[in-house]
Amino acid sequence: MPTPSMEDYIEQIYLLISNKGYARVSDIAEALEVHPSSVTKMVQKLDRESYLHYERYRGLILTSKGKKIGKRLVERHDLLERFLKIIGVEDENIYEDVEGIEHHLSWNSIDRIGDLVQYFEECPDRMADLQLVQEKNEEETANQ
Repeated sequence: MPTPSMEDYIEQIYLLISNKGYARVSDIAEALEVHPSSVTKMVQKLDRESYLHYERYRGLILTSKGKKIGKRLVERHDLLERFLKIIGVEDENIYEDVEGIEHHLSWNSIDRIGDLVQYFEECPDRMADLQLVQEKNEEETANQ
């Protein structure tokens, strides 16, 4: 299994390739706000671990293993954003919160969160009921 840092790189590379058709070291460095030399070191490590193929000055491509985990990491990120939105987290906090928790949850927990998101999304009345509970709790907190 990749480390959390490796996951961040694989996820970003997957996104760049999906959106632009390619991922350059400079693009990855900019997206992750790190130095290009750090990207080069990590890309070489990911190459050794068979997540991608990297040729200096020629670029990189994800292996089937890299594509599979990249897709799953992007789906995990999107799922957690949807979950936090459903439970009422303010939009300006969602991205940072997801970044803070995504590497600390087991895949079993992610799957259960997926079930919960599906439960709420399949029936808008459930989401409305949750919002009523939240409003009631906010009123009680404000009145204390």
